[in-house]
Amino acid sequence: MSFGGVSVSVLRSLVRSVHLAAYFARYGVELLIRRPPTREARADWLHRFAASAVRGLGIVIDLHGSFPERGAVISNHLSYLDIVILAALHPCVFVSKEEVASYPVLGWMTTMAGTVYVARGHGGSALKARAGMEAALNAGLPVVFFPEGTTSDGSGLLKFHSGLLAQVLAARAPVTAGHLCYSMNSDNDDATVSDDICYWRDDVQLVPHIFRLMGLRGIRAQVKFADAPIRFSSDADHRKRAALEAWVAVGELAQRVAHIHHV
Repeated sequence: MSFGGVSVSVLRSLVRSVHLAAYFARYGVELLIRRPPTREARADWLHRFAASAVRGLGIVIDLHGSFPERGAVISNHLSYLDIVILAALHPCVFVSKEEVASYPVLGWMTTMAGTVYVARGHGGSALKARAGMEAALNAGLPVVFFPEGTTSDGSGLLKFHSGLLAQVLAARAPVTAGHLCYSMNSDNDDATVSDDICYWRDDVQLVPHIFRLMGLRGIRAQVKFADAPIRFSSDADHRKRAALEAWVAVGELAQRVAHIHHV
């Protein structure tokens, strides 16, 4: 269906773009006026902003388990949308690749919220990020990062990198596994979750992808958290073994989410 040659999905994207711009104006002005001085205040700002964005985009979050109140949270990584979904659930601090800082809109949001950036592929980058992570942990804020180091199409888990995980374990922080997956209504023409919600292909530009995503109907995000932190069999000196055990923990959650979805 179209109106004057413009499809319904494009009209929906335009309307939601206006709503999203209004949220940015509202929370941006708040940020400029109040200039939250603490990590807790910045995390709370991002939490409220993300929750408003999720409502404005018409996204429904199906939560299984509870967002950990302390320590590190690790998850699979599918899209820039992951950050918005997790921030909408609970105030937290993200550890992200430094490329996110250059993303339009999202980069500004995450930077102002106190995100700890890591230079992917640079030796010692995880160690440099440790101070920022420890500061957030000491402030009582959960620290969220994605051990895959990049996004995927959701068909399976990529290898987990061990650098950030080793720094968290060295800080003696508990690590809790999480898992995200997405679905959407069937009346979205030829759109697919792997291409139009997940953002992983190098040949796809970010802004057009966001615009298409805003036109989708019935997006649902399923988020599952483990009931308890991961019980590692070794310490930070055995980082590769710890990374494998973390990979297994997140993979087990993926199987549970699939079971819940089909029951």
